[in-house]
Amino acid sequence: MKTKISPSFALFSILFFTTPLASKPLDVFFGTGGRGAEGIYHATFNPDNGKFSPSKLAATISSPGFLTLHPNGKILYSVGRWDGGTGAIGYHVNGGELKEFTRMACPDGGGCHIAVHPSGKFLLTAQYGGGSVALFPLDSSGKLGEPTVTEHEGGSKVVERRQETPHPHWTGFSPDGKYALVPDLGLDQIVIYKVDASKPAITQHETGQSVPGGGPRHLRFSTDGKFIYLLNELTLSVTTFAWDAGKGTAKTLTTEPAISEQDKAGETFNSSAEILVHPNGRFVYSSNRGHDSVSVFRANPKSGKLKVIQVQPVRGAFPRNINLSPDATWLLAAGADSNTVSAHRVDPKTGKLLYQRGSIVNVPSPICILFAK
Repeated sequence: MKTKISPSFALFSILFFTTPLASKPLDVFFGTGGRGAEGIYHATFNPDNGKFSPSKLAATISSPGFLTLHPNGKILYSVGRWDGGTGAIGYHVNGGELKEFTRMACPDGGGCHIAVHPSGKFLLTAQYGGGSVALFPLDSSGKLGEPTVTEHEGGSKVVERRQETPHPHWTGFSPDGKYALVPDLGLDQIVIYKVDASKPAITQHETGQSVPGGGPRHLRFSTDGKFIYLLNELTLSVTTFAWDAGKGTAKTLTTEPAISEQDKAGETFNSSAEILVHPNGRFVYSSNRGHDSVSVFRANPKSGKLKVIQVQPVRGAFPRNINLSPDATWLLAAGADSNTVSAHRVDPKTGKLLYQRGSIVNVPSPICILFAK
């Protein structure tokens, strides 16, 4: 006996089995700092179409400029200010909701960056104004302990008023977690610390020298861990270092401008803000404030040398931060002065960016973008 299949059923089957399932909206948190901002904001982002939900206040805190996640993905930490103190704050994450459960003051002023060690046993904050790095121990629940502060000393004095004293600007770790790296804008150096996660403690170990007057701001490792890409804020350039994981040393190789001198001359103010490496290791991105753009670099996997292949307008003002979606199909850019976050589709073959109209959300003074796990 033959069974007849109706045309309508056949059409349904084709559509059902060939139509890709819709992606789950991603939770995104925004650190803020400026006029009109009240704390940490949240929105969802649809990676299928690049659309955002309206942003909403998730936690009230002053100046939560940078955010980071605990390795377990269930705790978000931020820098911040409150009556009588500045330091670090911890929140339990539940979807788009944040519930504070710990905070600890830093005696050396407010932090401009924050990062948790892969062990989950401590976090570091960089105090730009205080010229120091603070280590906050974390217990098994993620609660913050009393910090230990390490002061940087000196100043390259190349750029007047910006490099008279130390200005640590970022904290992060080598891929194996054995070293902490802190770019210091005032010293024109990467200060490298040896990590003892068991105590926990950091001990100054080495330095990596950037270009004179470059003003190191943030850095990223190449995906294979062989190179460091250091963003120089003052010269809008990226310096490549060869990283020796065994010795914990960084050797200066090449420096590549992010935008042309002609483009810089067309603005009254210019500075770089953030740097990213694509998960495929072939592309690097940096944001340019003043020119209000993102530079796309192609990376040579053998030499680490970079070459600019695109300069993409961010469709916003003063891109203080950029971040890639977890699958690296989108790059989000935070316009601190335009109160917007825009999304740009990433071409996986070329690394180039494409903005589509409507892929934008309003956030008061956004200066950090963090995807939840």
